[in-house]
Amino acid sequence: MKKLLSLVLIVLITAALVYVLVRTMGIQKAGFAISLNFLLMGGALIFLETLQSKLQLKYFDQQPWETGGRVYKPLGINLFRKLLVLVGWEKLGKATKPVGKGANTLANLYHRTKIDELGHLIILIIVLAFTVVVAIRFGLAKAMPLLISNILLNLYPVMLQRFNRPRIARAMRLGRSGVKADLAG
Repeated sequence: MKKLLSLVLIVLITAALVYVLVRTMGIQKAGFAISLNFLLMGGALIFLETLQSKLQLKYFDQQPWETGGRVYKPLGINLFRKLLVLVGWEKLGKATKPVGKGANTLANLYHRTKIDELGHLIILIIVLAFTVVVAIRFGLAKAMPLLISNILLNLYPVMLQRFNRPRIARAMRLGRSGVKADLAG
């Protein structure tokens, strides 16, 4: 009951903060788009950490059309990965969620990709709803900051988690068989 109350409270506080953001900034500005995304990232992170789900849905399994990253590579996922390194996001991620050297490291990292993907997927849907509202009320040009921020801050991170998870799973399998894993492939 306490967990459920906490989850409801997190959603209500996040919604209230989004409301304040809408009222103070307006919904058609680039600053709003970035602020909304980061506010929702914080809310989603707290929500999913509180939820503590195993996330064992079939959705998280690699689909045949994703094998080897064949969908993600032409869409520029490797360029996006380089961009994350360039802007320092990867270093920040390692500082806040360090990867240890224990036996459960890869399993924890694997689970972390699911949490991160689900968080970005939820945010993607919410920001998409705001994008549609702005496009209808103010025109497509005013919705562009929301659309672009949603692609860069949510769609690509979802694709990145789906691209990385099979590679981590492969490293886990290789580690269990006693072969040193190569995450670069």
